[in-house]
Amino acid sequence: MSETGELLSGSALTVFRLNGQFLDVAEKLARPAGLTAAWWQVLGAILHEPLPVSGVARVMGMSRQGVQRIADLLVEKGLAEYLPNPAHRRAKLLNPTPEGRAAIARIDPAHQELADRLVAELGLPAARDTLAALRRLSEALDHLSD
Repeated sequence: MSETGELLSGSALTVFRLNGQFLDVAEKLARPAGLTAAWWQVLGAILHEPLPVSGVARVMGMSRQGVQRIADLLVEKGLAEYLPNPAHRRAKLLNPTPEGRAAIARIDPAHQELADRLVAELGLPAARDTLAALRRLSEALDHLSD
């Protein structure tokens, strides 16, 4: 395999492993708040502004059908609600309820503790560089997919 092929494979395998590690951490952080990692992910996408299901899917890199299933569960559990969408009559906006916001707030202390420990392990400059590299990799893949 060429060096470029090995770089792609190594990057993909590392990101797959990181995804699994982050999902495991997210499940552990979300469980005490009565959430799953997927519920937390969808609620997190709408904390600052309501979005249609398709918008959540785009932001989070998930399938629209998967987000729809989770959104319906969140609404059923009283953690989110559908609001009218002035831009699209049929594509309602998903918005967290006060109960949904409270559940997310219960995660914050453990999330902050883990963030502090991770940055202490990496060092602040390396943590910033890592985030920048991951964002650049994601942008490059988006560009190649267009």
